[in-house]
Amino acid sequence: MFQVEYEFREEDLVHFNQMRFMLTDEYKSSIKKNRWLAPGIMTMIASFYYYYYHDLTSAGYIMAVAVLWSLLSPRIILLDVHRKILSGYTAKEKKLMFGTYTLTIDPHSPNHLLEKSPSGNNKMAWADMVRLEYGRRYVYIYLDLTTALVIPVATVKSGDLEEFSKQVEKMIDRFA
Repeated sequence: MFQVEYEFREEDLVHFNQMRFMLTDEYKSSIKKNRWLAPGIMTMIASFYYYYYHDLTSAGYIMAVAVLWSLLSPRIILLDVHRKILSGYTAKEKKLMFGTYTLTIDPHSPNHLLEKSPSGNNKMAWADMVRLEYGRRYVYIYLDLTTALVIPVATVKSGDLEEFSKQVEKMIDRFA
């Protein structure tokens, strides 16, 4: 029997959703506008001040704002996404979502992954799972294209996550 116990926290939820958001066209378009278009216009204004008025100080300030805008806008966009993610859940939903999770591959229930979470016990069919993905600090078990069990490596309390992950991959491949 393979089992892993871990703590799922607010920052893990935010990380997963931010990671998914960064792959969307909306994010890429927003980054393009905020990293290149707005600073480009500011650069043209700074050039105008420098060449037309010979005002190096104003041009310098405008260029400094353009550089700061370009560097800080992606972080501000992600902070806004963070706020939106957390405001999408009620306090009761958060209480049922965050806490200790135990995932078990039980030989007595070979067609399902067993999950014990703050919201109760669940069975997830291997045939319904899409894939397992490794991140830098996370392991993701995708239940569909947009939903995953997020396992933060840092909060694993018991079990061998590496062996568990290999077994999950085998089970998903077997039932696919």
